[in-house]
Amino acid sequence: MRIRPVATVAAGALLGLSALALSPAAQAAPHGHPPVTVAHRGAASYAPENTLASIDAAARLGFDWVENDVQRTKDGELVILHDSSLARTTNVEQVFPGRSPWNVSDFTLREIERLDAGSWFGAKFKGEQVPTLEDYMDEVEHNDQSLLMELKSPELYPGIERETLRELRSEGWLNSAHLKDRLVIQSFNADAIKTVHKLEPEVRTGYLGNPSVADLPKYAKYCDQINPVHTVVTRDYVAAVHGLKGPHRRPLDLYTWTVDDPATAVKVAGLGVDGIISNKPDVVRAAVGGDDDD
Repeated sequence: MRIRPVATVAAGALLGLSALALSPAAQAAPHGHPPVTVAHRGAASYAPENTLASIDAAARLGFDWVENDVQRTKDGELVILHDSSLARTTNVEQVFPGRSPWNVSDFTLREIERLDAGSWFGAKFKGEQVPTLEDYMDEVEHNDQSLLMELKSPELYPGIERETLRELRSEGWLNSAHLKDRLVIQSFNADAIKTVHKLEPEVRTGYLGNPSVADLPKYAKYCDQINPVHTVVTRDYVAAVHGLKGPHRRPLDLYTWTVDDPATAVKVAGLGVDGIISNKPDVVRAAVGGDDDD
């Protein structure tokens, strides 16, 4: 693993978040247990998103499930970043001023390693890097966390499904223990999820979106989750999803995103969702109760 600066969440902030997590506002979902809480891009409200610092912050707050985004560099290395451009979350415009629009695919890994991916969020995160998938998986394993992995814009990176699975295998993440309850691969691109399922049928997969109820059976052939934005979730839609079994002969799950306030968390939990993806996972946990275990 590459050496990186250690960034911590302020002690005062942690105390405040811990107090919030112990709030009596907990409410169980109708199916008998609170939904799983997934830390979106790590604890993205408390550390720079999609960095090792962010998943470490999620771990310190007590969250096992983290979400990330995988893309590919010009020289074929897999890195963790949400946007197709490096501009928003790094200092790439200063380091490489003449290379607009600063797309990930236009830079080699060595060039990306020169960038600061933390200072935009806060001075104490200065020097945090864009992690490679290898380094990210090492940290997830070190933290004993589970991963909801998004293949970001896979149409830009032909073959990224196979490459990602190859990296996961080399890191030991395609064994039975990890596949059972520690890994889900999702995407907005249905073809990418079909490819993942074809290449590694035992991997649990999720589709980011809200297919029509009539189309859900087609998705159930290769998806274990349907993961829509929270604004479109209804009780009837959740019931329709739960009424189908996925490729592993288990009822489909529904994880919704991105929920950062207590009222919305309580609402979607009441609709019966199985998971809530949040930049503020502690806020969600305080609102709906339970912990983050799947």
